[in-house]
Amino acid sequence: MARHTPAAAPDIAPLTENRLLATRILPPPDIVDRARVTVNLAESPLAWLARRGHVSPLQLLASERLRADFHFAQLGPRVTMRWDPLPASARGQGGAPDLSGGQIAAKRRFEAAVAACGPGLSDIAWRVICQGEGLETAERALGWPVRAGKLVLQLALDRLVSHYGLYQKE
Repeated sequence: MARHTPAAAPDIAPLTENRLLATRILPPPDIVDRARVTVNLAESPLAWLARRGHVSPLQLLASERLRADFHFAQLGPRVTMRWDPLPASARGQGGAPDLSGGQIAAKRRFEAAVAACGPGLSDIAWRVICQGEGLETAERALGWPVRAGKLVLQLALDRLVSHYGLYQKE
């Protein structure tokens, strides 16, 4: 069985652990000439927006706090098998996972921050900040019009900034 590695693809060249560059071809209106751009596959969508001035430093900081709590609470999907000695149901605990105190606290912080965003804004925040989806992908998944995601994401980020009590020093 062949393994696929970044080095095997000619258009991808890993530089560091935080940078994975790939060449993409953008179709312009006239299909004759195509533009080639280099993208960093390891970069988060929020960092990309912040570098281009669409997200303020406080909004980026608030998003990083939310993402850290999401990952520390281990709320992401499992991609491998659990290697516990016995399944939780066999221990007679009804299948609840064993969480450490830090994980429980991070889960509570995450849930409080998502609640502070509100029901309409938390969807885009979760998809872009925690799952790392791009704005276009999140808009399509939510059934929103094109370019609506950036505005709604900025509103969600403003609520996160307020929730975390992050304010610009004067």
